[in-house]
Amino acid sequence: MTTGTDIINRFEKFCDPDLAESWDHVGLQIGDPDRPVKRLMTTLDVRPETVDEAIEKDVDFIFAHHPVMFKPARDLDLRNPQNAMYAKILAHGITVYAAHTNLDTVNGGMNDWLANQLQLSNTVPLVDHDLDPKTGIPRGMGRIGQLPRAMTVDKFAQYCLQVFQIPGERLIVDPAHHKTIRRVAVLGGSGGSFYQAAVDKKADAYVTGDVSYHTAHDMKAAGLAVVDAGHHIESVAIHGLSQLLNQWKQQHDWSVEILETAVNTEPFQFVTKK
Repeated sequence: MTTGTDIINRFEKFCDPDLAESWDHVGLQIGDPDRPVKRLMTTLDVRPETVDEAIEKDVDFIFAHHPVMFKPARDLDLRNPQNAMYAKILAHGITVYAAHTNLDTVNGGMNDWLANQLQLSNTVPLVDHDLDPKTGIPRGMGRIGQLPRAMTVDKFAQYCLQVFQIPGERLIVDPAHHKTIRRVAVLGGSGGSFYQAAVDKKADAYVTGDVSYHTAHDMKAAGLAVVDAGHHIESVAIHGLSQLLNQWKQQHDWSVEILETAVNTEPFQFVTKK
């Protein structure tokens, strides 16, 4: 028998919750981790549609990147869709666990997966955190490294569309600072506030999501080419977490079936002028 606690303990040896930012809410979100786990599902987001999918597939443990209870519930009014989702999770005995900014920071986690998609080499953390006490290797959010080949800004923008399999993105570039792209920084999620680290570490381009209007102006003035590929490129975590868990399943002989969500939780659609 494998419990949620078994899974959590093994994961936290790899990805310490203490690596999370102080404002974050990682770890157990909902449920009883001491219950047996027969079927686990990895997901980027825990939304009503992913909960319905979990119920349909008899999932009893949801492993997510984004916290489901990011803000405390002020009441339990079930007319509120978020509260109704919590009630449905509890009614079906599902345990929910989230690894967020700790997964963004740990070596072998989110930002390494994104850097691998871009085929970056010789990567180091973009935002320094500390040294891994076990290996002495630096840890931190984001990655910066070298592309396989130099590209124009336009070619790089197209390359990002291809590797992340997204229908659109926002490009920030000052034509006066138009340059060849070779050294690239990437930080999954909302990375606008960290753009200065990309400038300081001599990145030609920065890939992140959720860039605000005024920050975009500052990036442009700094001569940094930026691809805002959206927050949802972090969906790479669905497969990345599944691979890790399957590896530990084999090592520890867990009696758990591991599924990857089939639900696309991207909330935005790209509309072009007709």
